[in-house]
Amino acid sequence: MRQTEQMEDFETRILQARQALRAADALVVGGGAGLSAAAGLTYGGPRFQEHFGPFIRRYGMTDMYSAGFHPFASDEERWGYWALQIGLNRYDPPGMPLYRDLLALVQSKPYFVITTNVDHQFQKAGFPEDRVWAVQGDYGLSQCAQGCHRRVYDNEEEIRAMRAATVDCRIPSDLVPHCPVCGGPMDPNLRKDDHFVEDEAWEAARDRYSAFLQGAQGVRVAFLELGVGFNTPAIIRFPFERMVHRLKGATLIRFNALDIEGPRENATRTLAFTEEMGLTLGRLLGSPDA
Repeated sequence: MRQTEQMEDFETRILQARQALRAADALVVGGGAGLSAAAGLTYGGPRFQEHFGPFIRRYGMTDMYSAGFHPFASDEERWGYWALQIGLNRYDPPGMPLYRDLLALVQSKPYFVITTNVDHQFQKAGFPEDRVWAVQGDYGLSQCAQGCHRRVYDNEEEIRAMRAATVDCRIPSDLVPHCPVCGGPMDPNLRKDDHFVEDEAWEAARDRYSAFLQGAQGVRVAFLELGVGFNTPAIIRFPFERMVHRLKGATLIRFNALDIEGPRENATRTLAFTEEMGLTLGRLLGSPDA
C-alpha cells in the first residue's frame, strides 16, 4: 500500500472509530503492557540500560520483566532490585500524557477500565479508583510472599527507604520487610505465582466491573483494547472478542503495533490501529496537530 493510500485508510478508520465512540452508550477500556510502553514506560532497551547498569553487570539481566523472576540469593538482593523497579515505574512517573489523552477520549460516556498493568497509571492520569480493576496487582502494594492472610500493605515509604539505602545492588538487612502475621518474607502484590493476594478491595473492583458489564447488556458498547498482546490474553483480549461477538451492536477498537488479527466473525465490527498510539488517540480527540 502506498503512503497516500495508507494515510487515507488511517483517516477512514479514524472517522469510523469516532462514529463508534459517539454511538456507544457505554465504553469498556482494556489496558495492557503495550499501553504503558507507548506512554514511555518501557521495560527494556535504553531505559532499562540507563537505570539498571549495576544489575545488568552483576546478574546479566536483559529487561525489567524477566528480571522480576531472577532467583536472587538473598532478600537483600531481591529487594534491592524491586525497590529500583517499583520506584522507577510506580512512584517516579507522573500521570503520562497518553493516559490523560485516553481519559479525555472516554470521560464523556459511562466507562470502566480493566487492566493488567500494575503501574497505577490510570489512577495517576485521573481515572477514578472505583472505575479501574487492576487484575494483576499494583507495584504500590506488598503482601505476604506465601499469602498467609488476605491483606495488602502500602509500600511507598518502605520502597523509598530501600532505594535510598541500596548499595552494590543490595538493601541493608534491617530494611528487609517481613510479614506481620507469619514473620516470613514479603513480596510485591503481583500475580506472579499461586500466592497472589486478592484482598477485599481487589474483589470489590472485580464486582464493580462485572456489574458494569451486566448493565451494558442490551446497549451499544465500544470496547477499547490498548496494547494487549498474548502474554495473558484470557484476561482482556479473549473476553473482549467474545463479548463483541455476542453483543449486538458492539464494536472493538484495537490499538496495537502487533497482534491485531482477531476472529473472522468479528471482522466487520473491529477497527484496528497499528499506528503510533499517541498519534491515533490525538486524531480521535480531533487534535489537528496529531
